[in-house]
Amino acid sequence: MDRVALRGLKARGHHGVYPREREEGQTFIVDLVLGLDTRAAAADDDLAKTVHYGIVAEEVAAVVEGEPVDLIETLSERIAQTCLKHDGVLEVEVCVHKPDAPITVPFDDVTVTITRSRV
Repeated sequence: MDRVALRGLKARGHHGVYPREREEGQTFIVDLVLGLDTRAAAADDDLAKTVHYGIVAEEVAAVVEGEPVDLIETLSERIAQTCLKHDGVLEVEVCVHKPDAPITVPFDDVTVTITRSRV
């Protein structure tokens, strides 16, 4: 399976269990790895035969900016399902970063990574 990766997609969302997170919002960063077969697109040099990563990026940003959820696990699942709606995408790995998570000790990042497929 071939891979198309989108790394460092940034969008502001209001996800979290604490009222401050819901009210103020924060930046979430999303990394995606889409699994698909790119041979037909490459052979014909045809965008219609692959996934349009620009559209995927816009859709994922809309999920992050959309309806708030408590957990980034839930957000990750919503993003995965959005990606799998594209016909050619057979598998997706989603990593959601929450670098401004409300943690009381020094840290660099919090992430949740999931892999989902059509099977």
